[in-house]
Amino acid sequence: MKILTALEMGAVDRRTAVEYGVSLDALMDRAGGAVAAFCLRRFPAAGRVVALCGKGNNGGDGLVAARGLVAAGKDVVVVLLGRQEELKGEAAEALRRLKEEAPAVVVHEVLDDDGLKGVEGVVRGAELLLDAVVGTGFKPPLRGVAVAVRELVGEMSVPVVAVDLPSGWDADSLEGKVEGAYRADAVVTFTAPKMAHVFGSLTASISGAVVVADIGSPEELVDSVGGLSWTGSSKAVAERPRGVDANKGRFGHVLVVGGSLGKSGAPSMASLAALRTGAGLVTAAVPKGILGLVALVTPELMTVPLEEDEAGSVSMGNLEAGRLEALVDRISVLALGPGLSTEGEASEVARQMVARTTMPVVIDADALNAFAGRTELLDGSKRVMVLTPHPGEMARLAGMTVKEVEADRIGLARRFATTHKVTLVLKGWRTLVAHPDGSIAVNTTGNPAMAKGGSGDVLTGIVAAMLAQYPEDSARAVEAAVYLHGLAGDFAARAMDEHTVLATDTVTHLSDAFRYRVRDEDGLRWVCGLRGGVV
Repeated sequence: MKILTALEMGAVDRRTAVEYGVSLDALMDRAGGAVAAFCLRRFPAAGRVVALCGKGNNGGDGLVAARGLVAAGKDVVVVLLGRQEELKGEAAEALRRLKEEAPAVVVHEVLDDDGLKGVEGVVRGAELLLDAVVGTGFKPPLRGVAVAVRELVGEMSVPVVAVDLPSGWDADSLEGKVEGAYRADAVVTFTAPKMAHVFGSLTASISGAVVVADIGSPEELVDSVGGLSWTGSSKAVAERPRGVDANKGRFGHVLVVGGSLGKSGAPSMASLAALRTGAGLVTAAVPKGILGLVALVTPELMTVPLEEDEAGSVSMGNLEAGRLEALVDRISVLALGPGLSTEGEASEVARQMVARTTMPVVIDADALNAFAGRTELLDGSKRVMVLTPHPGEMARLAGMTVKEVEADRIGLARRFATTHKVTLVLKGWRTLVAHPDGSIAVNTTGNPAMAKGGSGDVLTGIVAAMLAQYPEDSARAVEAAVYLHGLAGDFAARAMDEHTVLATDTVTHLSDAFRYRVRDEDGLRWVCGLRGGVV
């Protein structure tokens, strides 16, 4: 699923009407119907609904939703920010149909602050509010009575469902925090998420779910010039059923190379995550001094002892003639770096393993640090090469500050991925998966509970296991891995508490993540937020 700008979304609607004969009235009818269906499922106990509608097409969507809610037996009142005769086109038609099919619905016209005072009691009596004041085409700031309505809504504790996006928000915003927008407990948008939905939600006005409703625009018309998509679409890769005659050989063999004195946990967690994600076989190759600790993580894990130097790190002796070849024989994916350290000979071992092997490789942690100042050695043109840096590691690779990395995450990720022909997983708020062709998938799962040691090691194992199972579809395998990792963390946080979740708890909840379906029974795709009670 692509991520669109406001202009791109407008073009999709127009082309749908012109090239496919789907009228704008029909699109609005489907959009408003999707909003009504969402409200009925998500807030079934809300008997009295107040629809706050502007004069444009966003208000028209709200009027259609109001009609659908009346048909379902809800007590609905419309508060129109303007005069009824000012509505044009599809919005005017939506109002006409509401009056015709639900004549009992009262439409209050609010033109100024005094008018709002006259309906304040009506608004405060709502059990559910629909925010359909302004939508995707709006450019901030809000003015006039819309500001007063926003302040009133902000004082109330009833749930708010935003139609398309919270009123007052620029659809093209990349900011996580937005001033001056309506609050929202959920957002129902249409056809595709916009930039603000994926980059801003959950830290700004939106406190709950963002869902995308299909309203009939053909998929071939949905095009993102910026090459942005959503990682959740790739979860379909992991939903393919396994054949009844399956055996472990079909699901790949992951080799985790890492660990050092005092850092046995990192390769252990990466290995455990790879097993839980479905790799047929997983071997952990670690310094012999910590082998016993790593082997205890689970009996299903195979281990290989590596020679170690005086620092307790992997030594160059492991790469002597024939030893490296024996280590990587019949391996599907190499996961290099968890717990490796930068002491002794470990960094040179990492560089040599990348240079002297040819299978797909996931490079993380201290294996990434081994290439700081030597990024010319990173070449993914002849094999799949996945890098998973956090902002600090990315700064070291790119030779810049963390602040500079965070200032241009999309641009930096795209440049690095295309220059080195690698898949770059730039971790952080809205982790980016940048591919060698310049396309970027944005991840919307995950939460602050995952801001703990070990989370990156778990992700490395998940990515490696997905690559091992789906080598023919490596780009989507990596995207799905990132999505599943965050989703498992979301399930862990819901079952526990953000303070208490450990990285291994995320591994425990991978089964919930695999069973979760992005598209629900109503055809809504949940871009942000878990839907209640549905696994």
